[in-house]
Amino acid sequence: CYAIVAGRFFLEVEPTRGIALIDRDPAFGTDRLTSALVDFGDGRRLDFTVSTQIAPHQRIQLCGTKGRIEIHIPVNAPQGAATRLSIDDCSSLEGTGIVTETLPASDQYMLQGEAFSRAVRGEIPLEYGIEDAIANMRVIDALFRSEKSGAWEAVQSA
Repeated sequence: CYAIVAGRFFLEVEPTRGIALIDRDPAFGTDRLTSALVDFGDGRRLDFTVSTQIAPHQRIQLCGTKGRIEIHIPVNAPQGAATRLSIDDCSSLEGTGIVTETLPASDQYMLQGEAFSRAVRGEIPLEYGIEDAIANMRVIDALFRSEKSGAWEAVQSA
């Protein structure tokens, strides 16, 4: 779900279709390795591989015509550790155009809990409501349908 949320967030549009290869754990039946392409139209796409059973590694790369941004450990950054972003102007294949920015350490789980508490008390609105979760599930459902069909599957709209 994190890769799909990231794609929808950064591209600011809903996808139209997706295709996936999914390997399931024989003992549990859960998806242990998934690779997918999600089409957002107009040449925009999300491609990702996620796994619960390969060596730990997390990166998000945003690639465009004029540069690239890489977010190191985007999903669950180590508690109390700084977060790094690499910004590449793509002026060189050797990486000489890469600048790394470091965001200060924070306790993201505490911040999330505090924001949730304020929302429950009605002090702030939810940034993302149930509609956003449903939109994300529509993409996941399309990828699970693709697992069975072996073909592109439409992301069904509301």
